[in-house]
Amino acid sequence: MAPLSKAHAALAALREDLVGEVFAPGDAGYDAARAVFNAVIDKRPAVIAQCADAADVVRAVRFGRDLDLHIAVRGGGHSVAGTALGDGALVVDLRRMHGVTVDPAAEAVRVEGGATMSHLDRATQPYGLATTGGRVSSTGVGGFVLGGGTGWLDRAFGLAVDNLIAVELVTADAERVHANADENPELFWALHGGGGNFGVATALTLELHELPEFAVALLLYLPEVGPDAVRAFREVIRTGPDELGGAVLYITGPPAEFVPEHLVGKLVCAVLLTYTGGEEELRKPAEPLLALPHESELVGALPYVDLQCMLDVPPGLRNHWSAEYLTGLPDELVDVFCARAADMPVPTSTQHIVFPQGGAIAAGPHTYPVPYRDAPWAVHPFAVWADPADDERAVAWVRDVRTGVRPWSTGDVYLNFIGAEGAERVRAGLGAGNLLRLEKVKRAYDPDNVFRFNHNIRPL
Repeated sequence: MAPLSKAHAALAALREDLVGEVFAPGDAGYDAARAVFNAVIDKRPAVIAQCADAADVVRAVRFGRDLDLHIAVRGGGHSVAGTALGDGALVVDLRRMHGVTVDPAAEAVRVEGGATMSHLDRATQPYGLATTGGRVSSTGVGGFVLGGGTGWLDRAFGLAVDNLIAVELVTADAERVHANADENPELFWALHGGGGNFGVATALTLELHELPEFAVALLLYLPEVGPDAVRAFREVIRTGPDELGGAVLYITGPPAEFVPEHLVGKLVCAVLLTYTGGEEELRKPAEPLLALPHESELVGALPYVDLQCMLDVPPGLRNHWSAEYLTGLPDELVDVFCARAADMPVPTSTQHIVFPQGGAIAAGPHTYPVPYRDAPWAVHPFAVWADPADDERAVAWVRDVRTGVRPWSTGDVYLNFIGAEGAERVRAGLGAGNLLRLEKVKRAYDPDNVFRFNHNIRPL
C-alpha cells in the first residue's frame, strides 16, 4: 500500500486527468457507483474510475499500479460472484464506454467494453444481423463473451467466443494491445473462456449472422404437467434442426398479459421454444408441446431483442446461481429436475432452468478453454429474492438442485453461471488440460495477479 500522502496526491491527479468521473469513499455518488446487480455483494473499493475511453482506462490502470492496488473490472456488473468489485481495490468502471459500431458488409460489430446486450442487439437488429448474446438484456457483453458466452442463439451460431474476431485490451502494465488470430494469438486463445484475467477489454469485435426472422413458442403448464413438457421439449430438440433452441423454466407466474390470472404469483412450468426463422416453420416442431394440456400459448414472430428483455430481472435483488452440465436428459433426471421445482422460493423471481446445447456449440472449435461444449444439456438453478431472511433457504435450494442432478453431471461448468465455488470449480470451467497453458499466458500479461477479482487464474 502506498503512503497516505502519495495516495492523496495520486487520487487528486487522477480526478484531474480522467475524462470520466472518479469516486472514493465519502464522495457523493460513491454508494450508487459501487452497487451491482446482485444485492448480496457489498464491497467497498478504494477508488472507482468511471472511464470514458481507452485512454482513461490506461490512466486508471497506471494509477492503480502506482499505488499497488488490485484491480476489478466492471462492465455490466451482472456477475453473481460480484467480480466487478473488490474491497480496497481500484474498480475500472467501463459503463460509459458502450458504443457499438456495425459493419454490415463485413458482418461484424465492434462493441466497447461497457456495452450491454441491449446496446449490442438494438444496434444490429436494423441490419437483420445478430450474434450469440446472453439470455437477458442487462448482461455486459465483455464479461459474457470472455467467459465463453451461451444464449438463445448458440445452437444456431455457436458460443459467443466462437464468434470472437478480435479484442482490444489494456494489460496490467497499462499497455494497449490488440489480440486476434494473427496478433498475440496465445493471448487471443486465452480470451476464449479465460475471462477478465489478462487485462481490461476496452473493445471486442464479433462476427454477425443473418437473422431476418425470429420466432418463439411460449407455453405455460401447470406444475404437474412439467415432466411431460420437459420430455416433449427434449424430443423436439433431439429431432429438430440446429435453428431450434430454448429452455424449460419453472417460474413464478408474472402479472403479464399472456399469464392467466389463476397462475399469477403461482409456480408454473414454462416452455420456450426459439427458432432462427419464421413462424410457419416453427409450428411443426412445436406441435408435441401444443398437444399437451396447457394454460396459455403464445406462438409467433418476435424480434430477437424483445425476447432478450422477457426474462430480465431488475437489479438490486439478492442472487445465488449455479449450474451443472449433463451427459444427457434421461427420464429419471427429468423427474429429479421437476421435483426440485416444488422447493423453489415462490413467489420470487427465481428460475429453475434446463436448456439444450448441441448444434453449433458441439460443432465449434474444441481448442478453446470451454470444456462444457460437448454436454448436450445443462441445468441452471437461478435463485433471486428480496428478503435477506431468505438467504439460507435460497442458497440451500440451489445446492440441492446441484446435488440432485450431479449423478448425470459431466463435471464441466460455464463459469459465468456460478459464484465463488472454489478453485476446483474454476478448473472444471476452464478444463484441467488447459490450465497450465492459461497460467503461462497469465504470467506473460499479469504476472502480479493484479486482475484477481474473477474466476482467477494464477500466474505460473
